[in-house]
Amino acid sequence: MHEIVQNLLHIEKLVKSKQEDFKIIKKPIIIAVSKTFKIDKILPLIDFGHIHFGENKVQEALDKWTNILDERPNIKLHLIGKLQTNKVKFAIKLFDFIHSVDNQKLAKKICEEEKKQKKKIKVFIQVNISNEIQKSGVEKKDLKDFYIYCTKLGLDVIGLMCLPPIDNDPTPFFKELKLLNDQLKLPELSMGMSADFIKAVENNSTYLRIGSNIFGER
Repeated sequence: MHEIVQNLLHIEKLVKSKQEDFKIIKKPIIIAVSKTFKIDKILPLIDFGHIHFGENKVQEALDKWTNILDERPNIKLHLIGKLQTNKVKFAIKLFDFIHSVDNQKLAKKICEEEKKQKKKIKVFIQVNISNEIQKSGVEKKDLKDFYIYCTKLGLDVIGLMCLPPIDNDPTPFFKELKLLNDQLKLPELSMGMSADFIKAVENNSTYLRIGSNIFGER
């Protein structure tokens, strides 16, 4: 068995154990974050049957995945990086999920392209949970109004996403995002990466974005 498949299975085992400890019923989906890795590095996971993969750049994803998706249409691609409006038409064509919707201009453009391409995708609203100036995301005070704006556009908002501060315990930020998610009655939560996915599971994350723990360091 290939090393990266073993890595994935090890993570799944850790997640399952934590689910049982915290009596969490819903199994989180593991997004294998394959950004910067070439397709030959990713193929063992594809051949194993894993279907959820994450990329953070539209052009890289187009170059890497277009042919694979023709052969494996069951694969689900997640855009986890910042999306510029001039890339939206390509993103809608390729991706099934966008985890980084955080402004009205982007939301409106996604809506327009969905109509043009007759394709609905699932979106997460990115929240600047720690109010960091350098980070993208909707401010917490603006979240409810932005969510209403997105739903009026007809976007399929399924949950919230956050990136907690790197050098802090992520738990209070995960708890806060879970609370905000519950207030909006959204079913999914995108939080947790290689360094903090266990704590994300403890706080009911349903989508884990894991890269280096699967593929190794970039």
